[in-house]
Amino acid sequence: MPAKILIADDEKPIRDSLKMVLEEEGYLTDTAADGEEALKKIESENFDIIITDIKMPKFDGMQVLETASKTAPETFFIIMTAYASVKTAIDALRLGAYDYLIKPVEFDDVIIRIKRLLDYKKLAIENKTLRQRISSDTGFTNLIGKSDSMKKVFDIISQVAPTNSNILIMGKSGTGKELVARAIHSNSKRKDKIFLPINCGAISENLIESELFGHKKGSFTGAADDKQGLFKAADGGTLLLDEIGDLPLNMQVKLLRAIEDREFFPVGGTKPVSTDVRIIAATNQNLFDKTKTGEFREDLYYRLNVVEIKLPTLNERKEDIPLLINHFIEKYCNEMGKKIIGIDNDTLKVLMSHDWRGGVRELENIIERAIIFCNKDLLTTDDLSDYVKGGTVALGYPDSLKDALRNFEREHILKTIKKYDYNKEEAAKALDIGLSSLYRKMDELNIPTKSPKDEE
Repeated sequence: MPAKILIADDEKPIRDSLKMVLEEEGYLTDTAADGEEALKKIESENFDIIITDIKMPKFDGMQVLETASKTAPETFFIIMTAYASVKTAIDALRLGAYDYLIKPVEFDDVIIRIKRLLDYKKLAIENKTLRQRISSDTGFTNLIGKSDSMKKVFDIISQVAPTNSNILIMGKSGTGKELVARAIHSNSKRKDKIFLPINCGAISENLIESELFGHKKGSFTGAADDKQGLFKAADGGTLLLDEIGDLPLNMQVKLLRAIEDREFFPVGGTKPVSTDVRIIAATNQNLFDKTKTGEFREDLYYRLNVVEIKLPTLNERKEDIPLLINHFIEKYCNEMGKKIIGIDNDTLKVLMSHDWRGGVRELENIIERAIIFCNKDLLTTDDLSDYVKGGTVALGYPDSLKDALRNFEREHILKTIKKYDYNKEEAAKALDIGLSSLYRKMDELNIPTKSPKDEE
């Protein structure tokens, strides 16, 4: 179910614009024009995140935060104000706020922060309940497979998880790199601490250092207060650096120093900050080849690659497809309240012969869609998308307006990305959308993040 967000601000244009942007991102939103209205809505409804202005009539944002943090402790607060000061920042954080925004806010920045908070909240709940990802047969419930290649992956995870060694996970999009990283963390000595993932390719170059290491007040325009980075937030736990191959060269130097010294300098800081964090890096690129061209530092490559885990594509382990299908049928039947017991032989043959360019994620999306349209005990080919059956999508646009628009959108985005040589920032500007929105679209439409030549 989409996250629910309350926007409390006495300025209607800000309320309306934030509401529109967040609803476009798929969130459920509600608004309040003052602190009193906000508190009434918080008492009657559950919100995942509350974005509140500090200066409001009746009750200000600090009063809303202080009151609501007692009645809704699982809700995350983001304080928003044009009245920046160290005191208000400290007071808000002391009362339980998780982030702090200065007006005028940048929508892309808000979207990134919200996604990060929601990811953190999900992980915090998992850690709080100590939910283990261990099963009786393979040892990892969210990693499905009985093929020799997956058994090898399970064996490596079992051996490296109890250590503190850095790990490099290599695999194409959709192979389950983050699932493997979570399995390693959940079976390590750090399992009761936090697991924090960050996509190094989804954050602009001028923000990545602040995201990783934090910053001091006044270190750059907009740095109105001190901010803790992910390296410190993950202290004692595990930090997943996804798409590590997209990390700029200047940041690679600072990352190497932080890993080797176990300390770092926040942006604008003069005193080192120590941290104890395990690093797991993941990539769909050939980092070794990038060291030869100077695009990736060789010393960082060997520091990250203490243990390497290569994940097979779904095409390389097709014997696991029936297991994955059953897993996804059970998952989405539980979510949708349906009673589908399996898949017929003809449909299984179609799925076994399909070229899975999008990997396990593509298979999951196809099964989810099939379950939505299935009104029988078994999934059949009638429930599959046309392109899986080799139908109209591969040859042209389908009759369905929704599917046709989706195909056009995919083709247009892919064409634009190719035009800018897979530079996502430039492509996002050309498409007139935010960088985070582009990455979300690429994920939804199974658009590769790298050119084919980079994946060879």
